[in-house]
Amino acid sequence: MRRISKLARVAVGVASLGLAATACGGTSSDSGDSDSNDKGVAIAYDVGGKGDQSFNDAAYAGLTKAQKEFGYKTADIEPTEGETDADKEQRLASLAKQGYNPVIGVGYAYGPAMTAVAAKYPDTTFGIVDFEVKGKNVASLVFAEEQASYLAGVAAAKATKTDVVGFIGGVDVPLIHKFEAGYKQGVQDTNSKVKVLSQYLTQTAEEGGFASPDKGKAAAEGQIENKADVLYAAAGLSGQGVIEAAAKAKVWAIGVDSDQYKQAALAKYKNYILTSALKDVGGAVYALSKSVHDGKPLTGTQRFDLEANGVGLSESNPEYAKIPGLQDAVNKAKQEIIDGKIKVNTE
Repeated sequence: MRRISKLARVAVGVASLGLAATACGGTSSDSGDSDSNDKGVAIAYDVGGKGDQSFNDAAYAGLTKAQKEFGYKTADIEPTEGETDADKEQRLASLAKQGYNPVIGVGYAYGPAMTAVAAKYPDTTFGIVDFEVKGKNVASLVFAEEQASYLAGVAAAKATKTDVVGFIGGVDVPLIHKFEAGYKQGVQDTNSKVKVLSQYLTQTAEEGGFASPDKGKAAAEGQIENKADVLYAAAGLSGQGVIEAAAKAKVWAIGVDSDQYKQAALAKYKNYILTSALKDVGGAVYALSKSVHDGKPLTGTQRFDLEANGVGLSESNPEYAKIPGLQDAVNKAKQEIIDGKIKVNTE
């Protein structure tokens, strides 16, 4: 297993790329010259697709950076509603057959398909975000979401005035449990008097938990009625509904994966986005692309954590620095996690 430091050195900073060029829907490719027979990087999106202002858009930012820097041809393909593992397998195989290298599946749902396809195309490097797949030509790009979520919990505990905060998960799966566990621990370690309300939108991704802003909005409204004044959502596209509800009620929202305060599509709500738990998916996509371009493709499990700047907490909203004790508490917690003094729960 390769250490994260090799990947992290080239990954840092992609999360801050502007996503204004991101458009909703569709499949795209960009022409460019490559100095190899490979076309360049291709990504297959998770539920919610491009335009989610979160997880998928972060991956697109990494693809865009690689295309500009290396003159790559690129492709990015949307998921289809109700698709099967066989559909995902066909999509990945098609990209590999066309000559794209690396081919990256964005999201844990690509696990079974990636396992099958990587074995059939040994000369192609594959990447998968948020899941570990064993294979000599596969890089598993995984993150310490619980660490960023812990910092979000610290911020929430410092920002709340009602001593009630909320967590909204898109789908009730182990990956999202990591977000919830870290957030709850950060809140409780900071102020044990603060109550955390938790809710999952759906039990499966097929029910729309990651792709339904209306479900996120309804859940947020319910938590606000129960006095929550800081809401953290790990719910992909559904999180936009949470942010909308928070802004309407004039309470705080905490974004996820990308710095949602900076995103044009959420600009009318940004004054109520206190911070975002960052996850440098774009950095991972770019770094894997660079490794292939350089002829030294990364494989094995690549872990992004606070120490490697693979996860973190944004400070874009000026109000973040104005809340008494918040910034100092977050900085202290971050260092203690890096130093091993705080062990963050994952479930």
